[in-house]
Amino acid sequence: MAALRQIAFYGKGGIGKSTTSQNTLAALAEMGQKILIVGCDPKADSTRLILHAKAQDTVLSLAAEAGSVEDLELEDVLKVGYRDIRCVESGGPEPGVGCAGRGVITSINFLEENGAYDGVDYVSYDVLGDVVCGGFAMPIRENKAQEIYIVMSGEMMAMYAANNISKGILKYANSGGVRLGGLICNERQTDKEYELSDALAKKLGTKLIHFVPRDNVVQHAELRRMTVLEYDPDSKQAAEYRELASKIHNNAGNGTIPTPITMDELEDLLMEFGIMKKEDESIIGKKAKEVAA
Repeated sequence: MAALRQIAFYGKGGIGKSTTSQNTLAALAEMGQKILIVGCDPKADSTRLILHAKAQDTVLSLAAEAGSVEDLELEDVLKVGYRDIRCVESGGPEPGVGCAGRGVITSINFLEENGAYDGVDYVSYDVLGDVVCGGFAMPIRENKAQEIYIVMSGEMMAMYAANNISKGILKYANSGGVRLGGLICNERQTDKEYELSDALAKKLGTKLIHFVPRDNVVQHAELRRMTVLEYDPDSKQAAEYRELASKIHNNAGNGTIPTPITMDELEDLLMEFGIMKKEDESIIGKKAKEVAA
């Protein structure tokens, strides 16, 4: 039996990470792989396209109703959706109250102890990627996720977030087995987007594993709470997700320890491609520092 692949999708908020991951996982399921999705975003939107639901009941909310997580059964939190993909959402506290990372830790421990990982080929963690600290780093820190795929675009702050996430991977790469599997560019149709994404990948010591073109069919499918593979399986976009899934499937053992760059190097990269001019430096630098703070 093939070894369990534990992968994680990280990326800047709003970059299309959950959409990209669910479509890719649907394509892997189409290839005959057995999939478990563990949603690690408090928004609980990591499984909606697979389950055709607004939001799945989360481990934390169900535990609060039951009294504690020990009072839950696996079938309470695990739902089965499109192509028999198993789905769990960890959830989080009310906005502004408590640590959302707590749900990630609680969920993963509960799932492991109750056999949710048995009989699956892939466990996929969908993680809020602006933050790589505390509970959100749990899949990396506890050596759960072996391969990280960063969803980004050619936009400055998406590249900044990808570099930051790489720093988080680097921190735990030597003490555990986590590796950066590659960057996935979710096209925003910005200037020289492919070239910039490919150049950033090389700087980070990894590869641009796939460039996902922008297509309105994604939005049409999302409005119906479906993946593109289910909504329009013969579309060009469905073929793109199948290609990405195939690349990830064939990428086992090819991850790297990332080589994050400095803010100055990132700005130099943007200037090299003519995206940013020298006079923009102070403005961009100030914005990045505000985000970092």
